[in-house]
Amino acid sequence: LAAYMQTSRALMVISLLLGFFGIIVSVVGMKCTKVGEEDPVTKSRIAVAGGVLFVLSGLCTLAAVSLYATHVTYKFFEKSTVPINARYEFGSALFIGWGAASLTLLGGSLLCCSCPAKDRRGQQYYRQSQPSTAREYV
Repeated sequence: LAAYMQTSRALMVISLLLGFFGIIVSVVGMKCTKVGEEDPVTKSRIAVAGGVLFVLSGLCTLAAVSLYATHVTYKFFEKSTVPINARYEFGSALFIGWGAASLTLLGGSLLCCSCPAKDRRGQQYYRQSQPSTAREYV
């Protein structure tokens, strides 16, 4: 196969692997899971690491799809004896790839925003029960 196809394949495989590991790391970093640390700061840092993996996966997908689309565009406008209606055009797979890359980048960036602010690090909020003398019903 041509070099651009091999490169696109490699980038998509890398993207799939990064996305798979991003899912695993993000599930471990969720606040609702009991896996790993119980500290919310550590959990949010694990979730941010999952978000970084998703962003990298989205960038690999975007690069692979855009590389292939650039080659299709180049071949379409290249002077040749092939009639215009018999040349390659953008297919639905390219648009699905761009949509998947944008959604993966959006999800990864949202996970990256879950890092706690510096002033709230280390603080844990617990629900306080009201004293029994606060409300007395007559």
